[in-house]
Amino acid sequence: MLKDNPVMKKLVETGEERIGKIAQQLLSNEKFVSMVQGLVSRSLAAKGTLDSALRTALSAMNLPSTADLELLRSKVDDLEKLLASVEGKIDTLVDEKKK
Repeated sequence: MLKDNPVMKKLVETGEERIGKIAQQLLSNEKFVSMVQGLVSRSLAAKGTLDSALRTALSAMNLPSTADLELLRSKVDDLEKLLASVEGKIDTLVDEKKK
């Protein structure tokens, strides 16, 4: 309904153009880009610190971390493959014995 309205279309187009120009100006401003890069760097550093503290806290509470769970999941997958292989060999032996 509003999409078909020519006035609304014009308003949206004008808004998109203005936002594009503002974004272009901001990205061409070295101070702005430097500030954004600094924020991203500090955010990543804070995340690293938080992750490390969380791993330490989980370890202190004797709770598994995500890495611990992934390792366990990998080991379970390996055991399932081994079990499937053993089952296949047993089935083969049973079939040969029936013949």
